[in-house]
Amino acid sequence: MEEKEINAIDALFDENNTDNIVLYNEKDEPVEFEQVAIIPMDERIYVILKPAKEVEGVADDEAFAFEIVGEGDEESLHLVEDDKIIDKVFAQYDKLFEEQN
Repeated sequence: MEEKEINAIDALFDENNTDNIVLYNEKDEPVEFEQVAIIPMDERIYVILKPAKEVEGVADDEAFAFEIVGEGDEESLHLVEDDKIIDKVFAQYDKLFEEQN
């Protein structure tokens, strides 16, 4: 899934934003996500997003890791598919969550 509008990244970094983030899947269908966390790691920025509504084939407690990737003057969200990076992003999230509680 890739971001269709640049506004999603702006919304992710807007501390006052409480709206869901809308991304578009490979069929160009909108999918709403709840923002879980922004994870800066290894000189990159990752975002953990959870589907806001039921998605076929996705468990209710499952979330996805996206990487913010710069392309020219624009940035977009790219789904992370490398299991090692996904595990590292979620481990960093767990560590940050534990430090705040």
